[in-house]
Amino acid sequence: MSWVGNRTRLVGGHVVLLGFAGLMLFPAAWAVVTSFKPVSATYDIGVHPSDFTADNYRRALDVFPIVRLVANTAVFAAGSAVGQTVLALLAAYGVARHGFRGRGVLLAVLIGSVVVPQQVLVLPDYLLASHLGLLDSYLGLVLPQLGSTAVAVYLLFQQLSAFPIDLVNAAQLDGASERVVLLRVVLPNIRGILAALATVLFIQTWNEYLWPLIVTKGVDRATVQVGLTIFQTEQGGAWGPMMAAACLSAAPVVVVFVAAQRRIVDTFVHVGLS
Repeated sequence: MSWVGNRTRLVGGHVVLLGFAGLMLFPAAWAVVTSFKPVSATYDIGVHPSDFTADNYRRALDVFPIVRLVANTAVFAAGSAVGQTVLALLAAYGVARHGFRGRGVLLAVLIGSVVVPQQVLVLPDYLLASHLGLLDSYLGLVLPQLGSTAVAVYLLFQQLSAFPIDLVNAAQLDGASERVVLLRVVLPNIRGILAALATVLFIQTWNEYLWPLIVTKGVDRATVQVGLTIFQTEQGGAWGPMMAAACLSAAPVVVVFVAAQRRIVDTFVHVGLS
């Protein structure tokens, strides 16, 4: 009877998880289906697959500068992800390797900064970018994002705190400097963690909307999120082309996530167990 009870709970748990997964995937599935519906059937619930058409994608590509917007977003997301990862690594290594008075307070303040609303920082960031002449530029997009490394620093701090100290001591006995220890001893052993962290930061930055909206003008430096808003404003209630443009905009980041999902899951499971 206990075996039957355990089996029932296991099946019930999977059913509940599948239900939640279905709820989360439904909007994405609805967007994909709507992007292939003919204009006359946009609001129809039941549409036969034989009626699907690529007209919405052709229309979206005609008026939506997807290549330019994706390139802008890729530069923005990649620059921010790489910059945040490098800064987080340097900060976490310094805090983890060198004990100093007030380290606990510093970490507490760092984690506490996560709860500061992004909207509070928009005005200072905008004024700084304006004074430096970085408005409507890639550098203006990326630089303010480099200050959002608190979570990345904490995750890497956990990993580096558990790093085998014997490896570091052995390298230092051989005359290795701190830079050599970091680059040749520590870095090769945490490449997977850094890659997973950079991927998560890339996806997070790809979905950023508020800062690119404020700092860019037109589509020359705009990201896909801003471009979708402009497209929606211009096209009004054309939901088929709008969903097609949204699917095209999401495709690159979906590919990145699918390619890296195993490494991301493994990394953060190990972080949670360390």
